[in-house]
Parts: sequence; structure tokens; C-alpha cells
Amino acid sequence: MPPETPPTGAPAPRPPKHPSAWQLIRPYWVSEQRWQGRRLLALVVALNLAVVFINVRLNAWNAGFYDALDKRNWPVFKSSLAEFAVLAFSYIVIATFRTYFRQMLEIRWRQWVTDTNLAKWFAHQAYYRIERDHLADNPDQRISEDIRTLVSSSLALSLDLLTTLVSLFSFVTILWTISGAVSFALGGMNVTIPGYMVWVAALYALVGSFFIFKVGRPLVGLSYRQQQVEADFRFLLVRLRESAEQVALYRGEAAELSRLKSAFSAVRENWWQIMVVTKRLIFANSIYGQIAIVFPIMAAAPRYFAGAFTLGVLMRIIGAFGQVSDGFSWFVNSFSTLADWKATINRLREFARVIDELPQVPRKGGITLVTAGNAPGAAYTATDLRLALPNGAPLAVAGSFTFAPGSRWLIRGRSGCGKSTMLRALAGLWPFGSGRIEVPPNARVLFLPQQSYLPIDTLKAALAFPSSADTFTDAECRDALTAVNLSQYGDELQTVAHWARRLSGGEQQRLAAARALLQKPDYLFLDEATSALDVETEEAVYRALHTRLPGTTLVSVAHRETLGSFHQHTMTLHAASEVEPAQMVGAA
Repeated sequence: MPPETPPTGAPAPRPPKHPSAWQLIRPYWVSEQRWQGRRLLALVVALNLAVVFINVRLNAWNAGFYDALDKRNWPVFKSSLAEFAVLAFSYIVIATFRTYFRQMLEIRWRQWVTDTNLAKWFAHQAYYRIERDHLADNPDQRISEDIRTLVSSSLALSLDLLTTLVSLFSFVTILWTISGAVSFALGGMNVTIPGYMVWVAALYALVGSFFIFKVGRPLVGLSYRQQQVEADFRFLLVRLRESAEQVALYRGEAAELSRLKSAFSAVRENWWQIMVVTKRLIFANSIYGQIAIVFPIMAAAPRYFAGAFTLGVLMRIIGAFGQVSDGFSWFVNSFSTLADWKATINRLREFARVIDELPQVPRKGGITLVTAGNAPGAAYTATDLRLALPNGAPLAVAGSFTFAPGSRWLIRGRSGCGKSTMLRALAGLWPFGSGRIEVPPNARVLFLPQQSYLPIDTLKAALAFPSSADTFTDAECRDALTAVNLSQYGDELQTVAHWARRLSGGEQQRLAAARALLQKPDYLFLDEATSALDVETEEAVYRALHTRLPGTTLVSVAHRETLGSFHQHTMTLHAASEVEPAQMVGAA
């Protein structure tokens, strides 16, 4: 349906609101698994703080070790080596288990977020509606890769930031204490700056951060775009793999190769832009990092040569300056990771908005699908059903009709007039248009499309779909296969294969008919579900459906005249341009 226009004077609808980054991160930490996650997080934080403590001890160790070297003090040198061995071994153990428990927390968090998003993706058939209405690109990538990046980067960045802040506080105190004050004359006045090395480190880091941000800022948008074009290219590769036989039969290698090269050109062009920005960013980072090696020595040199402190203290100042500078430079050091994280957040925010804002009730003015009353023998009914395209253009006029229990209907019409679309509307998958569809309460309904879905699993699981494989016995499955002339597969029920590739088109359609025999639906809709079969086999399949499903209402979309004898009623669907409702004829 076309978008609705608000009444005159009514406020315009607000643009859709994307969830914040915190709204994407928070749910796990308040979920039913929150205490497991919080305990693991507390353990990882404690291990990170232990690493900071060891770094502080190593900084203090520097003074004694280098003073021992400077004074050639052998006993102190030996005891310093023993102390270093203890600190190094402790660091190795703590760092190892810190990574182990962080990975444990990461997979638990990712599992929960993935399960939650999969549930939303399947709820109300959102996975279909997103593809039908082109609401979001590559949802598979967002659920697999983007969620992984969200979890891993959020943990890494937050823990690193916490560790950096604690380290910064610890080493600012050390640097303030041991670097002392510096005095100089300015405009005839004596100026004294206490803890001057702290201010030097802060100024150096903040100036560097500003320039790094200015240089690397375009990376956020480019990273977002790179994820998108990479996913598009991968999708085309997967689609070619899934359709390898069709492409080979058409000798379509040149066309597909051209399409893939065109998709990869988008990858290449965006990557070149990333290269340019990355080159500038690395150049700026390298300048920043190389100056940082000698800068603290230059800043401390005047007081060292004045005899204010020993070589050991100088080395401790250099170490503390490095920690303080790194703390103030956290943004600089993490910029690339932040850019990727921000791009991921933007993609997941868009995906979350699409899923959360999918209408849960029929849109105003669209096709309404409701459950009919509880009266016994209620029928599948449509009232004044009109079909439209998503842009609102009229497609077909189906009118009003009733599929009574146990009746057999054949739907005809020229190609493209909307027959398959009408079945989608009857299934609740097509809201575009107008009218009302009433579905009998508790009715078991099964739709067989022209190309049925076959999961990559055992043949029994593919046959039982959408039920689980253990719903039916092996004997029931073999009997259903025999009824549709697929008895040769009776011994392969436990064989795992890609059945959509292994079976021919006709075999896939017969397997779908065998599904119907197992499911025994009250209403069975076939959308050219036997079009790949020869006339003799098609008639055999329909005889099996008639014989084994005597009480099932059968509605078929088909073109062959030979199927008329298997149906009591005929409906001829007309395009909207013909301005005629569907014509229904009862069989004599």
C-alpha cells in the first residue's frame, strides 16, 4: 500500500529511532544469565587489575635494578633478577588465565545475543519480510560477523579502557612523586610546575590524539561500507555455488564472472580509500610513537644532569611516563578498533531497528488475516480480496470466495496475473492490497511452493520438515516415498546430504508431495508444485493425494488441463487491469 499521509494539521511522523550502543550491549547483563556473566566479568576485571599491580611493581623494580648496574652492586643485581623472575612468572600465569576467562565470557555473551537475535529474526516471519521489503542488507552477516565483532570489541575496548584508567591513576601518582617540580623564569617571574612530567605526558598525548582523530575519522564510514560490499560479494559467491548447475547449463560463466568482478570492484575501490586513510593514520601514529621513545628522556634530562636523581630513578621515570602517555593516548592507540566497532554498532543498530519496528499487526488498509469463529466446519474464506504490489500498484482482483472443508480447487490464470501472490496472501505473507481472509481455527495448513525448501540434513529430516525427524517412523517415511515413486531412496533416510543439489527438480517436488502425505493437513495449497513432473507422474502424485488425504481441502495453482479431473471447482484469476473479479466455476 502507498504510504499514508497524515491529516492536515497533524504532526508529521518522527523518523525511525535507532537503538543506542548501550541498548545493544545492556540486554545480556540484565538477562537470566546476568549473574554468570557478571561473575566472569568481575574475575576478568580482577585479573586485569592484578596485571596493573605487577606493572607497578616492575616500575619500582627498575630503580633498584638500574641503580645496581650503575653502581656495580652484584648482590642487589642478583636479588633484582630473582624478584623479576617471580614477577614475570606471575604475569604469565595471570595474563594466560585473563585471556582464557575473557574468551569464556565472550562466547557466552555472543551465544545469548545470537540466540536472542535469531529468535527475533524468525518471529512473525521477520526473516521473510526483511527480504521481501528490502529492509536490511545481508542479515546473515549481521547475525554472524557483526554480533561477534560487537561482543569481542566491546569487551576488549571496555576492559582495556578500565585497565588504562587504573594504570593511569597509579602511574600518574608515581610520576608526580618522582619527577619532582621544574622551575623557570617567565616575564621576570619564577614559575614552578609540580609533577611537571605528568603535564608533559598529558599535553603530548592530547595533542597527538587530536591529530590522530582528524586523520583517521573517515575510517568509520569506510569500515561500514567495506563490511557491506564484502558481504555483497560473498553473497554472490554463495549464490553461484548454490546455482552452479543452472549457470553451467546456461553456459553463463562469462555473465557471472562479469557480475562478480563488478561486485569486487566495489570492494577494491572502497579498500583503496581505506588504504589512503590508513597510510595517513600509520604515518601519524609512527611519528607519535617514535617521538614518544626519546621525548621523556629529553624532558627529564635537565634534572638528571643536574644530579636531581639517579639512573635508576631516570629509568623509572621513563617507564612511568610511557604508562601515563599510553593512558592519555588510549584513544589514539585504539582508534582503528574503535572505527571498526562504531561501524559494527551502526549496522547492528539499523538491523535492530528493522526487527523491532516490523509491524506485528496488519497494516491499516492492507489485507487482514484473522482466525474465523469456532463453529465446526468453518471454511477458509476471502472477502473482497484485492492484491497489490508493494508500491501500491494494483495487481489482481480475486473477489470473495470460500474453500469449504474437503473441497478441491484449481486456480488458473495467465502467467504473471498474481496466482502465486494470492497464495502468499492466503498464507499471511503478502499484506499489500485490501480485503479480509478468515482462516479456520486450529486448522493444519500446508503450502507447497514450486521449489520446496530442503534442509541440509538427513533425508528423513528433509522429508519431515517442518516437523522434527522423529515425528514420523521410518516405516511411515518409506511408505510416503513409495506413494510418490521415490522408493529408491527408502534406504537413505539417515543419509546426510545437500538434497536440493542431489535430487532433480522433479524428485524434489515429489519429496514435497510425500511431506504432505505425512503431515496430513486440513488445507493443502500447491503452487505449481508438480510443474517439473511429466503428465503420468503428476497424475500419480495427485491420485496419491486424493486417496490418502480424502478430507483435505486441496487448492492447486497449475496450467495443465489434465489436472482438471482432480478438482471439483475452478477459479480463474484476472489481473487488475482486466477489472474483473475472479471467476469461479463449480464442476458438474
